[in-house]
Formats: sequence, structure tokens, C-alpha cells
Amino acid sequence: MGSRKYPPLKHSEMRAILLALGFTLDRSNKHPVYERPDDGVRGRRVVPLDDYDEFDETLIKRMIPQTGFTREEFYGATKSTAKKIR
Repeated sequence: MGSRKYPPLKHSEMRAILLALGFTLDRSNKHPVYERPDDGVRGRRVVPLDDYDEFDETLIKRMIPQTGFTREEFYGATKSTAKKIR
């Protein structure tokens, strides 16, 4: 049985990852928007978090580059999501 390179994530897991990576809720209109300030290593990043129950591989592949982190850093941000890529 092979594992997926980008396992699906629940909305709560996506929010937990963003918070663990240093993002804060910037504003919430139709969709919450999370922001991470420039830290000297990575520039300022803004990530809208759509209101999906589950994020599939295609959507996650698009969102990870928006954060400025690698796939490993992204999934490894929380213990529960780190287990999904082992």
C-alpha cells in the first residue's frame, strides 16, 4: 500500500498548521485570511483559508507554496499531520 505525497487534511488541521507556522488570523470576510510577517528569512505571506471540510491533494499542492514552507515543514508543523507523511 503506497502513501500519498500530499495526504488530505481537514479544515481544523489546516488551521492548526498555519498557526503552528507562525501565521495569525489577519481578517475574516468571506474566508479567513492568515498572515505571516516578514521574518528576514521568508517574506510576508498571506494565505486565504477556504471553507472546505477537507482539502484534497490538488488544493494542498497549491497552498503549500503560498506559505513559503516546504512540504515537510508544512506537514511537520503539528504532530498529528506529521504522522500522515511518514
